[in-house]
Amino acid sequence: MGPVLALIDLQRIFAAPESPWAAPEFQRVVKPARQLVDLLAPKVIFTRFVAPAKPTGSWATYYEVYPFARQSPDSDDYQLVDEFKGAPTLDKPTFGKWGPELAEAVGPGGHLVLGGVSTDCCVITTALAAVDAGVYVQVVEDACAGGDADSHRKAIDIMRLYSPMLEIVTVDQVRALNQ
Repeated sequence: MGPVLALIDLQRIFAAPESPWAAPEFQRVVKPARQLVDLLAPKVIFTRFVAPAKPTGSWATYYEVYPFARQSPDSDDYQLVDEFKGAPTLDKPTFGKWGPELAEAVGPGGHLVLGGVSTDCCVITTALAAVDAGVYVQVVEDACAGGDADSHRKAIDIMRLYSPMLEIVTVDQVRALNQ
């Protein structure tokens, strides 16, 4: 069946340097993400973090801290960056993007390749939920960026602990495996 690529939250709100949620190394992941798309198409899913219509539970408190993020999914901030503009998206109001949609795309015991932002939030929560579901996960380190370089490195180091169910790889390694 081959791997499914999920590119996590490559959105303007995480790319814009003036955004409180900016991933400082966001631009560094655009080229590797494009390379992954070229390698693994058509099995590519772009995800978007979007605010819920009405936050409940701990999310209500979260949006009290980050009120700027209470925007419509149609807002400019929540759109994919221009390099991926127009691609269909899987939208979720949660950090982790693992759920019925990705599970169906990957299939039982399947193979998920992840890149995107931020390594220390949405990527790691997606990866660990997929591992718990019995999916083999590869996180492409050079196609991920964290809230900062130190947080990125820490998240990568934590995910390495989940081997052999989760593997940290590079774009070149994915290319070598899929030629």
